[in-house]
Amino acid sequence: MSVWTQTSRPDSAAVPVVRPLHAVTGAVASGTPEHHLDEVVRAHLPALLRYATVLTGDGHTAADLVQEVLLRAHVRWTRIGLMERPDLYLRRMVTNEHLSWRRRWHVRTVHPSSDDVLAAHADPAHDHAHRVVEDDALWRRLSELPPRQRAVLVLRYYEGLADLEIAQVLGTSAATVRSHASRALATLRVADLTTES
Repeated sequence: MSVWTQTSRPDSAAVPVVRPLHAVTGAVASGTPEHHLDEVVRAHLPALLRYATVLTGDGHTAADLVQEVLLRAHVRWTRIGLMERPDLYLRRMVTNEHLSWRRRWHVRTVHPSSDDVLAAHADPAHDHAHRVVEDDALWRRLSELPPRQRAVLVLRYYEGLADLEIAQVLGTSAATVRSHASRALATLRVADLTTES
C-alpha cells in the first residue's frame, strides 16, 4: 500500500512512501500476530547458533553463518515476521546458507597450537578426555555424511524437531526426511561397525 506524504517545501510535489499495510492500519492483514525481529532473535539465537555449530562443526563459522542469515532476514522481516513460526523459517535459512557455503569454494586454514598453549588453557581439575574422544568421533562421523542427511539428524536428535517440522525447514516432504534419516543412520552404523573391528 502506498501512503502519500507532503515534503517540507510547499512548492514540491507529494512523495510516495511505501509502508506495509499493518504499519498504516495498526493491524496485520492476515489475522496472524506479527513477530518482532528482536523478540525472535532473543528467544531463538542460542538454538540457531547450536544448530549452525552442529552443521558446520565450528563455532566461529556457525556464528558467521547465523549473522549472515540474520542480516538477510532483517531486510525481509516485514514478510517473515507475519509467519506463524518465523523461527522455523530462520532455521531453513541457516540450512540453505550452510548448503550454499559448502558449495562455494571455501578455504579454511587451521593453525596448530603448541602443547604449551594448549596446557595453559586446560582445566587441571578434571580430565574429560573420554568425553572429548567420543564427541570427536561423533563429529567425524557426522562430517562424513552428505549435508542434507547431516541436517536431518541434527534437526531430529539435537534440536528435537518432528519430521513435519524438519520437512518444513528443509523444504522437502516428511517421507524424504525419513529417507535421509534412515540412510544417515545406516551409514553411521556401518561406520561404527568398521571402526570397532
